[in-house]
Amino acid sequence: MNLYEQKLGIKMWAEADRPREKLLQHGRRSLSDAELIAILIGSGNKQETAVDLSKRVLSAYLNDLDALGKATVSDLSKFRGIGEAKALTIVAALELGRRRTEIPRPEFVKIKSSIDAYQQLFPIFSDLNHEEFWVLLLNRANFVISKHQVSKGGQAGTIADPKIIFKLAMEGNAATIILAHNHPSGNLKPSEADMNLTRQLVSAGKVMHLFVVDHLIIADKLYLSLADEGLM
Repeated sequence: MNLYEQKLGIKMWAEADRPREKLLQHGRRSLSDAELIAILIGSGNKQETAVDLSKRVLSAYLNDLDALGKATVSDLSKFRGIGEAKALTIVAALELGRRRTEIPRPEFVKIKSSIDAYQQLFPIFSDLNHEEFWVLLLNRANFVISKHQVSKGGQAGTIADPKIIFKLAMEGNAATIILAHNHPSGNLKPSEADMNLTRQLVSAGKVMHLFVVDHLIIADKLYLSLADEGLM
């Protein structure tokens, strides 16, 4: 029995043909359905690579993932090279995909003014007796991508690290950033430290094309927008 007649696992393929490496180098969308299933099953049989086996399984279901998703562990185990463990993996993966489509999508919120940003952030700061610093990440159309806590401090203040802020923005594929922190004292006036940090972040953001468009100071049920006040 020569090499080509032996069981071929993914590790024995040319690197360019390995689905795992292809996914890492080029992203999940670069893989075919058969290659994705090959990653799940890991190896083929004596006559087929994992991808070839996956193609045969898909072909039996007319390359219809919905039809494959209705297959049972018993159905899949009938394929040569697909034992119970591999069949369980395929069924579980397809079930996760099905459940994903059932998750209700959150309503997209567009930030058109400082009051819109405040309404997104106020619930976070409500009733806090210590300072926290948060960022609101927006896409190019000013829709909210996500919000993140940057730091947490005491009643007198908190330190926001610019490196953390821009790392969050880059990881979130943000186009613009809104800064926000609270003043438990109830005083809305920005401190000199607030102003210095804002100027620093605005300047750095321009270089990185991650634009800081506002900084909100929230106290009780009131807020101050540095952008509205012309302080940015």
